[in-house]
Amino acid sequence: MAMTTPADTDHAVYKTLLESTNAIPWKIDWKTMTFAYIGPQIELLLGWTPASWVSAQDWAERMHPEDRAWVVDFCVSQSQAGHDHEADYRALTKDGEYVWIRDVVHVVRDTQGEVEALIGFMFDISERKKTEEKLLILQKELEELSFKDGLTGVANRRMFDSIMEIEWANARRNNQPLSIIMLDIDFFKQYNDCYGHIQGDECLKQVAKVLASAASRARDFFARFGGEEFVLVLPETDAESAKIVAERCRNLVFKEQIPHAQSAISQILTISMGLDTIVPNHQDTALQFIEQVDKRLYQAKQRGRNCIVNAS
Repeated sequence: MAMTTPADTDHAVYKTLLESTNAIPWKIDWKTMTFAYIGPQIELLLGWTPASWVSAQDWAERMHPEDRAWVVDFCVSQSQAGHDHEADYRALTKDGEYVWIRDVVHVVRDTQGEVEALIGFMFDISERKKTEEKLLILQKELEELSFKDGLTGVANRRMFDSIMEIEWANARRNNQPLSIIMLDIDFFKQYNDCYGHIQGDECLKQVAKVLASAASRARDFFARFGGEEFVLVLPETDAESAKIVAERCRNLVFKEQIPHAQSAISQILTISMGLDTIVPNHQDTALQFIEQVDKRLYQAKQRGRNCIVNAS
């Protein structure tokens, strides 16, 4: 009858403990790159039997192709340097699906300081990754919302400020013209008084939608500036071309034929516009330019509304 030594008992206890955890323990002999051990939990998670994990090649081949190269290179280089490390990657199941794994690796050295073995634990982090992906999506949605006008759905003043900063720098650096059109719905307070604020909101949405279509090029930018005011930023656009876009805006609003019984100038909704063009130099500022365009808009209102005022 074979005698059971304390060492055997300890080994059995440790083995039981390792194989009762959710983490999957493993050991690879560094010289042969073969598995000395892998926990039976691997079969529950990925479907591959422990016996099928023969070498590090099996580990690499059962990895998502997009992850394989960088994970293998990273783990090998870290192991050769004797650094403990960890890596997240997608492991292939026997059924052809993928599970997110976090591999935590400890490098074992011999008495001469040479790498002898790698010991590690695999953790199933699929749920964590799903949560991270949901959070990233949510973060992106919140970021988009922070730059979007809540009522009309077009870009808001915050986004306008960001775009203006970029386009101003581009225009100054490349010595290119930059045009801005500021637009205001005529007698909008009277519109609200006549039709109510709910209908007023619907009017803003309708106007925003048609004006946004006037920005036809990829870098043309349209935003709600505030209240019933909107703004168009037209990069690399001279004054004559900007005037054409402004006329297009008037025509688009006119075609909507939005009734406005309380307007002092028309029975349908109209807009006033101010526009200006600049090739900025280092003495100019974006704020001064925006203020100048705003003055043009004010002049359009002073001249009876339903018109365009530019620098000429």
